[in-house]
Amino acid sequence: MGGVSRRAFTVAALSAFTLAPEASAAAPGSAKPAPSHSAAAGMRGMWLATVANRDWPSRAGLRAAEQRAELIEHLDNAVRHRLNTVMFQVRPSADALWPSPYEPWSQYLSGSQGRDPGWDPLGTAVKEAHARGLRLHAWFNPYRVAVHDDPDRLVSSHPVRKNPGWVVPYGGQLYYNPGLPEVRAFVQDAMMDAVARYEVDGVHFDDYFYPYPVAGQDFADGGAFSTFGAGFATRADWRRDNVDRLVREIAQRVRQIRPVARFGVSPFGVWRNAATDARGSDTRAGVQTYDDLYADTRTWVREGWIDYVVPQLYWNIGLDGADYAKLLPWWAGVAKGSRTQLYVGEALYKSGDPAQPAAWQDPAELSRHLALAARYPEVRGHVYFSAKDVADDRAGAMARVTADHYTRPAAAPR
Repeated sequence: MGGVSRRAFTVAALSAFTLAPEASAAAPGSAKPAPSHSAAAGMRGMWLATVANRDWPSRAGLRAAEQRAELIEHLDNAVRHRLNTVMFQVRPSADALWPSPYEPWSQYLSGSQGRDPGWDPLGTAVKEAHARGLRLHAWFNPYRVAVHDDPDRLVSSHPVRKNPGWVVPYGGQLYYNPGLPEVRAFVQDAMMDAVARYEVDGVHFDDYFYPYPVAGQDFADGGAFSTFGAGFATRADWRRDNVDRLVREIAQRVRQIRPVARFGVSPFGVWRNAATDARGSDTRAGVQTYDDLYADTRTWVREGWIDYVVPQLYWNIGLDGADYAKLLPWWAGVAKGSRTQLYVGEALYKSGDPAQPAAWQDPAELSRHLALAARYPEVRGHVYFSAKDVADDRAGAMARVTADHYTRPAAAPR
């Protein structure tokens, strides 16, 4: 998920600053579309974000019973809208929403990092989701350590306090250094602890690998590059290899530890602009995952390293610079012929937001996305950001999607 950084607080911020100058365009007519086969039988997911209490819990420090009740309400909302999958963020910032031997309890539960909340949110989520016929994908952020840049604010038992050389301050936040092999091994162990303990149906990464670029700042990994970068022409190539290694190694470990679970990634929606690379999309995005996040998402799909991909196509149909109607067929072309399933990340959070372009004031915008996607057999479903917006449904866009496309329940794809 991305980057304010988008997944750190609200996805809205990143969408606003990652494009070249935006100009909204009116969407096509709002005639009710016919339900699509992909909508009827495919992925119908929602992200349930915990970082900064974005979706859940509503605030830190609630009693265990209150937190549990709010969590179950989100699962019930998913069922009410005939969704079938929840991406539950269980490691938002080098912390844990389960009793981990590697990292501290998340501060977003109790209000204090390391404090036991008195219950097991991930264990409960898996049990309650399955009881409702929902699949539960454990959503991890691999490298973000904190949404501040002061290591002394971390609990004394935090791995960073014991290994200060693992962390890089950047853009007002702290990140594990992806270029250190010991870091890559540690974060995998921390994440795979949850996969081994719980019957999760999937392992999910969002768009954070190397952090989103901050103007005038350098990610200080020169020492690691000097030590481990031999054989790479540029630091950028070495960084991409570091991320490639993480993706391939996690995929292998998921297959070994929980073969029935699926591994997927939800990248920022633009791999590269066509002006940068002829294989890229007809876009003018200010961020390109290949160049700025060092995430070669196109290769991951084409080579089948991941089971599914959910590009965050968080723009409206007709938007100048990043048109949903142009990005959708580009991603369909990338997925065509690969073993990787393509789902589309949808910006439900923009619907009805007065700060967004005119297209998002029309509750039919998202329904049109699904109708357009039905033309591409490679699109196997959609995932909505995020649970709070599914619950609030500020402009009625989710209700419209449900009425137009999800007339019957459907099992999640395997």
